[in-house]
This record gives sequence, structure tokens and C-alpha cells, in this order.
Amino acid sequence: MKTLQKGFTLIELVVVIVILGILAATALPKFVDLSGDARKSVIKGVAGSMASANAMIYAKAQAAGTLGDSTTPVSMTIGGVSGVTVEYGFANSASSLAKVMDLNPPGDFETTVDPDIRLVKAPTPASCKVAYTKAAAGGAPSYAITDSGC
Repeated sequence: MKTLQKGFTLIELVVVIVILGILAATALPKFVDLSGDARKSVIKGVAGSMASANAMIYAKAQAAGTLGDSTTPVSMTIGGVSGVTVEYGFANSASSLAKVMDLNPPGDFETTVDPDIRLVKAPTPASCKVAYTKAAAGGAPSYAITDSGC
């Protein structure tokens, strides 16, 4: 009398597990939302870009001997961009600083709400921003990152 065995072999089970693993690895990114982390990184990049652009502005103002101050700000042309207002060698506003920055694509950023540069595509743009505090006499500007709404 022949007995019929029912069930799966070990190889069949291993193949099924491997296939399920491949499917899970390809489907996982669709369920993991990394866009918030990406927006936070963009805001941190904007803060770094602001600091770099301001360093360039200061170097140009220092070389030209036109640092300006709070009572007599100086308008400069930097990198082919005119109308950059400078006080104490640094940009006097976020919108003036944004003129020399390469914010790309420009439609993703709101630069008209001084003292902030905001990420428009964030769920809460007012809480996904870099606030710029202009330099005072003998000081340097500061950049405050708010990423709670990113």
C-alpha cells in the first residue's frame, strides 16, 4: 500500500520565503514616509547656504571697504545680483540674502516674509523655516532653524 504524502518540501518553503522577502523589500519604501526627514534636511541646507552666502557678502564688502552700518546701509552688487543691502558687512535681511542664494526650485521657498526663509511645500510652512537675525555692531548674524512643521 502506497502512502501519499501531503505538504511542501523544504526547498519549496525556502523559495516562498525568499520571494516574500523580495516583495517586502520592494514594497517597504512605499509604506515608510521619509518626506518629513527630507524637508528637515532641506531647511538645514538652507541655513548652511545662508551662512555661506553671508560669508561671501562679508568678504566682498570687506574688500571694497563698504561695510555699512544700521544708519547707513550699503547697496552692493554681488555675483551679478544688484540691490543686496549690507549692514556691518552682512546682508541686512533674509530677502536681501536670498537674492544671492541659489534656492532651487525657487517656487519651493518663500523669501518675502522677513526675517524668514520658509519651505512652501511643508505641511506648516511657518514652522519649517530658517529665521535670520541680522548682524549688530561688532557681531555676526544668526540663523535659527525651526523644523517642527516639516
